[in-house]
Amino acid sequence: MNDRMLVHKVYHRLSLLCLTPHTLPFKPVQFPSALSPAHVRARPLNGTVRSLRTTAVMATSRLRNLVPVNAVASEDGSGGASNGSVSSTAATTALEDEEDSTLGVRYRLPPQEIKDIVDAPPLPALSFSPHRDKILFLKRRSLPPLAELAKPEEKLAGVRIDGKCNTRTRMSFYTGIGIHQLLPDGTLGPEIEVHGFPDGAKINFVTWSPDGRHLAFTIRFDEEESTSSKLKVWVAQVETGIARPLFKSDEIFLNAVFDNFVWVNDSSLLVCTIPLSRGDPPKKPWVPFGPKIQSNEQKSIIQVRTFQDLLKDEYDEDLFDYYATTQLVLASLDGTVKEIGPPAVYTSMDPSPDHKYLLISSIHRPYSFIVPCGRFPKKVDLWTADGKLIRELCDLPLAEDIPIAINSVRRGMRSINWRADKPSTLYWVETQDEGDAKVDVSPRDIIYTQPAEPLEGEGPMILHKLDLRYGGISWSDDSLALVYESWYKTRRTRTWVISPGSNDVSPRILFDRSSEDVYSDPGSPMLRRTPAGTYVLAKVKKENEEGTYLLLNGNGATPEGNIPFLDLFDINTGNKERIWKSDKEKYYETVVALMSDEKEGDLPIDHLKILTSKESKTENTQYYILSWPEKKAFQITNFPHPYPQLASLQKEMVKYQRKDGVQLTATLYLPPGYDSSRDGPLPCLVWSYPGEFKSKEAAGQVRGSPNEFAGIGPTSALLWLARRFAILSGPTIPIIGEGDDEANDRYVEQLVASAEAAVEEVVRRGVAHPDKIAVGGHSYGAFMTANLLAHAPHLFSCGIARSGAYNRTLTPFGFQNEDRTLWEATSTYVKMSPFMSADKIKKPILLIHGEEDSNPGTLTMQSDRFFNALKGHGALCRLVILPYESHGYASRESIMHVLWETDRWLQKYCVSHTSTVNVDPDASKDNSGTVSKDSESKAIAASGGSGSEVSNTEHEGFDSLPRSLL
Repeated sequence: MNDRMLVHKVYHRLSLLCLTPHTLPFKPVQFPSALSPAHVRARPLNGTVRSLRTTAVMATSRLRNLVPVNAVASEDGSGGASNGSVSSTAATTALEDEEDSTLGVRYRLPPQEIKDIVDAPPLPALSFSPHRDKILFLKRRSLPPLAELAKPEEKLAGVRIDGKCNTRTRMSFYTGIGIHQLLPDGTLGPEIEVHGFPDGAKINFVTWSPDGRHLAFTIRFDEEESTSSKLKVWVAQVETGIARPLFKSDEIFLNAVFDNFVWVNDSSLLVCTIPLSRGDPPKKPWVPFGPKIQSNEQKSIIQVRTFQDLLKDEYDEDLFDYYATTQLVLASLDGTVKEIGPPAVYTSMDPSPDHKYLLISSIHRPYSFIVPCGRFPKKVDLWTADGKLIRELCDLPLAEDIPIAINSVRRGMRSINWRADKPSTLYWVETQDEGDAKVDVSPRDIIYTQPAEPLEGEGPMILHKLDLRYGGISWSDDSLALVYESWYKTRRTRTWVISPGSNDVSPRILFDRSSEDVYSDPGSPMLRRTPAGTYVLAKVKKENEEGTYLLLNGNGATPEGNIPFLDLFDINTGNKERIWKSDKEKYYETVVALMSDEKEGDLPIDHLKILTSKESKTENTQYYILSWPEKKAFQITNFPHPYPQLASLQKEMVKYQRKDGVQLTATLYLPPGYDSSRDGPLPCLVWSYPGEFKSKEAAGQVRGSPNEFAGIGPTSALLWLARRFAILSGPTIPIIGEGDDEANDRYVEQLVASAEAAVEEVVRRGVAHPDKIAVGGHSYGAFMTANLLAHAPHLFSCGIARSGAYNRTLTPFGFQNEDRTLWEATSTYVKMSPFMSADKIKKPILLIHGEEDSNPGTLTMQSDRFFNALKGHGALCRLVILPYESHGYASRESIMHVLWETDRWLQKYCVSHTSTVNVDPDASKDNSGTVSKDSESKAIAASGGSGSEVSNTEHEGFDSLPRSLL
């Protein structure tokens, strides 16, 4: 029997088996006691390639991993069920045999010193009442179990839907709500716990009523019974904490696929509900009605980035309608319930400041199979508060043809909103360049305004014309508003001063600068809350002085790091008075919010009250109330240190220079108690993410503060401080394209030069062993990692690449900030692709990817194909695919296993690194990224030119825990 037939027979037999452990034809003991990553593949260390016969044996061994998704071993190895823990025995048992490790790797736990940090209880989120006299502590749990991610989800129109809950999938939640009175001396009163709902409830969408007397939120449960898992709206009295359901009927559930609910006044809410008449979901036909056909016989030019989770057929369209269709319900606290409007796919609802009108947005057919729901036909209507249609504002057609150039937008009315300073006045923007950023026209955008119910014959009024792309408005009154515009290609940003109520006053430019120049950033104007619940510019007045003053809250970037500030800014003269700034010697302080904003009119400077945060290298963030004129600070939180074992870590912002003269910075972290003269150089992990710039000067500016607290998220590189690593975090890797030059045309050269400078600096300081430096990154940082191992193998002992994209020909209509197509910049696409240099990668590389990655630019296939390319050239590599995980990893099992894999890789190929790994001697000289023309043509052929596989923008943001939400 030949190998091909053997494989076929093995898989045929597998397909006949029932996939439950209870019916397998061998003893249950052969099952691992914990869940397993779906695919953990490694190239054999001897460089051989497995035969088909070996693959067949591997396929058979996969049966050992077929266990129920909730079957997780306890940490003592006892089996049974669980809290999401995995076997500690499995975590401590070394995998001596690399072959065995590819067959049935169980979920593992990292070393105890890392596990303890990740398992530390999270701090609560914070929310202040409208009158700033009360504060909510929203309590959170630690990492969720994998079983939560394993629940079925529908992938429709770019949205992932939990059909059982009728909401988005993978929602986090709060476990409890505590209410504290904010006392006059700045201290907190005793906690009032919101109560009245059953134990185990998952809490979401917590909002204050406009008068601050009630809270609204949703609860749900994890139960098999279908209705208990759907969301119900509850309300609670703030004074007592007593909660009750908003609806008396047990049959009314929230539909939270798009919007959820909104307070329309102090005692009423507008709620998106599941229509009571809705039946069972549509059934997928066994036999399709016909082939799936897409046509472009009109020869339209439609370039779209490779979006994921799109509709595929008529059944998907029907299923999307089933879950997304909403019945709007107006519900009062007294129990009155009224359905308003017909059922539709409503995406947003916005009451006017005077509570008389509703701005209602919805989407409708015809849908698309090539773009997500955000580009479906969109209708915006104006209703009365009780649901009567006044007029249709717009009905925008399907927008499949928005150009891929950055700053391109949809044609027609967009950014339709209520003026924050008026009872019921609308404003919106319309493009004049057909939405195409490549069209040169003046003006590019026009802002219009109009009353909700204009007089007969009264058309929209032009408020302002812009030559760049509209970026928003901060309203004050008829005498003052600030309008923002920007343009990415030039990094230009401008702020205009306009007088909305006077045509006689000409608009004038307040700020005109480069968005990259952080040193010149004047700060952002602070807003105050109005009695209507909107936010307008906070104007401040000085005693016995004329003038209009704003509060500018800035990061205060300087060559020594950020020193945040608060300026009193004269809008007419441009004069500034710095009324507060951060302590730059030891602490990092920021202005978080204005606390004296509940009154009408200009705020006297002596009545100013702000919320600030304060932290240091070793002290975690706490919050303070700072009051004028004494500027006395009262501490209102006392959060414990989240990881006391690293409380004395060492942190330093380091500066060094690239060989082309560009100034670079990084944050160097060293373990507690480390002394370079006594302990010598350490193994080092470099973790970064490249960025694009238009000028060397801007690229060299310092961002961040040396005094910021080290936030350590569950997958942060800083966890390896507990393993006695030096960590070079966020070394700047600027990819610069000055003038008309495109930054990515010299991506590889600048990437390598930046990495060389970073490595030279840590070695010069004596804190990193030159042969024990690893490099890693997530998303675009993973792309960076693979490129560095291909083009600068002399710098690093190994690499860790998480959720990356490695073949840019599979994202042919742009990626990250690249908006040229593959056919416009073929050479750049190919040179930047580490996939095309797989034959040069000889250093060990660990690839990790979520099996359900939803990010447009980083399909899981990217890691799969890259691994196969590496394996085909004998590279030392390992691929870990995490079941049910998306672009960032969420479950405890997955995160712990990622940490175990990473630690194993670092210990084996960084800490214990020797010079026995073969490196192509010519590879270290190839810093140009040059690829032959044959490679280019093969790359384009491989991509198929269809743009149907992977796509554009990748963003990180998963390696740091956010501060408490305010």
